[in-house]
Amino acid sequence: MEENTDNLFRKLPDELLCRIISFLPSETALETSLVSTRWRGLWNLVSVKQGNLDGIACSIAEFLTHFDRLDPLKQPRKLQFHLGKDSTVLATIAANDKLQVDFSTVKQEFPKQFDWKLVLINHHDVTHQPCPSNFFVKTLNLKSVGHLTNEAVSSMMSKFQFLESLKIIECNGLQTLCVESTPKLQNLTIFDCPDLISLRIRSSKLRSFRFRGKLPRITPEYHFNLVDAMLDCRQGPGYGGFKSSDFDPALLTIKNAEVLTLCRWTFEALIWPGISPLKGNFQFYKLKELWWIDSSKDGYCADALIYFLKLCPALERLFVTIDEKSYCIPIMATCTKEVDRHTKLGHVKVVKLDGFTKQEDEISLLKHIRELVKVDPLTITSSNENCFRSSVKESPYQPKFCSNFLMEAPWSEGRKNSDHFEEVNDINNLCPKHAQMGLMAPKFGQI
Repeated sequence: MEENTDNLFRKLPDELLCRIISFLPSETALETSLVSTRWRGLWNLVSVKQGNLDGIACSIAEFLTHFDRLDPLKQPRKLQFHLGKDSTVLATIAANDKLQVDFSTVKQEFPKQFDWKLVLINHHDVTHQPCPSNFFVKTLNLKSVGHLTNEAVSSMMSKFQFLESLKIIECNGLQTLCVESTPKLQNLTIFDCPDLISLRIRSSKLRSFRFRGKLPRITPEYHFNLVDAMLDCRQGPGYGGFKSSDFDPALLTIKNAEVLTLCRWTFEALIWPGISPLKGNFQFYKLKELWWIDSSKDGYCADALIYFLKLCPALERLFVTIDEKSYCIPIMATCTKEVDRHTKLGHVKVVKLDGFTKQEDEISLLKHIRELVKVDPLTITSSNENCFRSSVKESPYQPKFCSNFLMEAPWSEGRKNSDHFEEVNDINNLCPKHAQMGLMAPKFGQI
């Protein structure tokens, strides 16, 4: 019976298969792309258009107009807009009301620097969205926008009144960026824009801001309370003559984050000089999960991290990555280990260390951490992606086991114990990755 049913589906024309899929819930409909090559092909049909730069915005708007979320295969979900012989813009409607627009194949023989103002506010027509009204773009991913195409993107941005998430990736030549949006925008991601020196954000309800690349001068117009803040700026500053006062507006914005990624140099050069006179009154009092990116070019020093941890009374999970390519400030600032006001960290459950080349550095750091915590956390180290070890204190007591994982033995008061490491398996169950680790640019053109 199963074979006959399969043969029956193979004989059906594509139009009828698309009609069958239209009756399925959206999540179930998308899963049909996994049935076979033929079924996946239905989701990858492409509409092809040709024109010039001025026609990009209109073609994408028309492309969206013909899409019906209730009948997702009625029209192709991909648009190829050809700008001459070798230049193509690819627009893709993906799952969960997402639009991806990729300009990476638009030829620019001499990429020029440009300034870009993105305004997601249409004061004249707040309902200006593609029809039918059952489809609205909530997530927009933009890749490789350049000096030739930024105006085309800007001209269509005001149509996305319901936009909740915006990603801007690999925009070479982009020097200054201003993002002005309605309160609906909650997530902003900017990755790998190597020429960016200035970023201005006007969005009062932003909850997540993730940045990767050289650190520009960040100026938020509102001190919105971010829950999720990523500043992976291991490439260093994006402009010369940076001062700690330049970072003050961004510091107030990330102060209340619950999840944070931060580089040691950013703390030493931009944060510590501003908060050290406050005598310990400044705290990241909501921070629960920290990814600290460090370097050991001139020998590993944990002072900056220990200082920072004393400002995080609610911390639960700590991830430390040593990246030898990470930027270091030329003249190392000295962070004192003492903070006038701090309490023992009573919530730290997991400490995970990556990239340490010397085990003595790992052990030294763990000893400093244990001086701050009330209860010894589970500690995991990894010398490479495939070898994980759990830190174990040698004592008369036997280590505790949980499933296949070696947990730390209790550290008895008054006993001198030394650390060694045991291999563990299934690291993701024992210690899930930091929420921002492994983030890559979206795979454009995929559903």
